[in-house]
Amino acid sequence: MSAAKIYLDGYLDIPPDRREDVLSALPKHVELTLAEPGCLKFEVVECTEIAGRLLVSEIFVDQAAFEAHQTRNRASDWFRITAGIERHFDIRER
Repeated sequence: MSAAKIYLDGYLDIPPDRREDVLSALPKHVELTLAEPGCLKFEVVECTEIAGRLLVSEIFVDQAAFEAHQTRNRASDWFRITAGIERHFDIRER
């Protein structure tokens, strides 16, 4: 049996005073994540119903790929720019 895929869905609510910096950093964050081995999907879009909310959807081939993403993310400009912004994520495996 193959390893379970890791699915993450959720959102971040970006404070208005940080919106420009966060949105400017987003394309590079998406590009780097999609280039990671084991990343099957990585999508971050602005919510059309709640101002400042970014909707996040990710799929990784397995737990190891997801953990490698988390490690890379913690050392990234994205992590620095979004520091202190609460994440509301649901992580599951299938």
